[in-house]
Amino acid sequence: MEETMENDVDMEVEEETEDMAESNESGTQPKERRVYLPGQSMQSDEELECDETAYIFLHQAKTGSPCLSFDIVGDNLGNNRADAFPLTSYVIAGTQGERKNANHLMAIKMSNIKKTLKDEKKEESEDSDSDSDSDEEEEEGKSSDLPRLDCVMMPHKGCINRVRSAMFGDKVVAATWSELGQVHIWDVTGQLRKLEALGTQDPVLNERIGIKDQQKSLYTFTGHQTEGYAIDWCSTNKGQLATGDCAKNIHIWKPKENMTGWIVDQRPLSGHTASVEDLQWSPKGQDLLASCSVDCSIRLWDLRQPPSKACVKVVAKAHESDVNVINWSTQETMIVSGGDDGKIKVWDTRLLKDSVATFKHHLAPVTTVEWNPNDSAVFASGGADDQIAIWDLSVERVAPDEETAQLPPQLLFIHQGQKDVKELHWHSQMPGVIISTALSGFNIFRTISV
Repeated sequence: MEETMENDVDMEVEEETEDMAESNESGTQPKERRVYLPGQSMQSDEELECDETAYIFLHQAKTGSPCLSFDIVGDNLGNNRADAFPLTSYVIAGTQGERKNANHLMAIKMSNIKKTLKDEKKEESEDSDSDSDSDEEEEEGKSSDLPRLDCVMMPHKGCINRVRSAMFGDKVVAATWSELGQVHIWDVTGQLRKLEALGTQDPVLNERIGIKDQQKSLYTFTGHQTEGYAIDWCSTNKGQLATGDCAKNIHIWKPKENMTGWIVDQRPLSGHTASVEDLQWSPKGQDLLASCSVDCSIRLWDLRQPPSKACVKVVAKAHESDVNVINWSTQETMIVSGGDDGKIKVWDTRLLKDSVATFKHHLAPVTTVEWNPNDSAVFASGGADDQIAIWDLSVERVAPDEETAQLPPQLLFIHQGQKDVKELHWHSQMPGVIISTALSGFNIFRTISV
């Protein structure tokens, strides 16, 4: 398995021609750069180049098989540490390899994440020091100074459609949706502790656990009739889980006493008429659940009611086509949704009739949305158009310049550089930090905007 972490870049357009090279050699000014917006046409002699001054840091991580779903694991390194470089983050991810018998649940440690935004004053000081020798320059490039990725891999039957983690005391568990139609619960505490014990000088770890003896899951549910993607842990009732499948069924899991297992209600919540794509528990209570579906609807469920009567609110035509993802704000009553129509909509769950706001920016299906846990007005979205957008609902329109006049005023930032973005998450302990995954690998970054 290949593992690397390196600096990555987001986009400006710069013309590269022989005339430009010749003009640089002759001392004349090169052609002026221009801002590139998704959807604009490019000339054959133009290429995208990152504006590195737009990022506090930006790094890329690559693994062998693509990990198209992941979750950030809370750690004991402290909160509000976005500027405490070098940074470390722990992630649980699942692979979607071409061979069904070659997939893994991965515990990942991204460490030695350093600031990439250059300090101009420091640069001037370094430039003025003409006595710097080549040995010192070589020292800067040593591998110990680079970001690193370490992982422990556990064999998993079938591709992992989606993975979500939860903490129960000092134990970390992960729930995985398999393409084979099964949902597994795993104890990943030991794998994370192995990663925590690594020092910065240790050899990079890439360890497979249980290759000969398949590691057993804590619990496996085979009651779904087909595969699915929707899955979410309840934050207000530890161990409670909801899973939804492509056959329109939602099942509720209740933990047994002392977390020795789970009891899954065999009676599915009835209401959706097509595949359930995403589920979200209310951050305010353990009995309220939201779901979205290929049937274009968003539904709210009150689990104090029988499964056949649990649907208490519904927007039958929330989007013009499949509703792929929803996310519930942790500090407000708002839900944000994204669909195949490329639209993003914000809903007030107290009414759930008309959307509070609608944004049409993405050029392809929206595949991921998430509110910033540290700012209730900010959320991020990503999609199959290879871009991640950061939005701020508190922003009001001001006089736009010519380049950005067609953009919504709430659009703060556009991040590019990944191919077919699948999922993003804000890091709750590092304000402003986003980790995203795509067919081309992981990005971890923080912009100057948030």
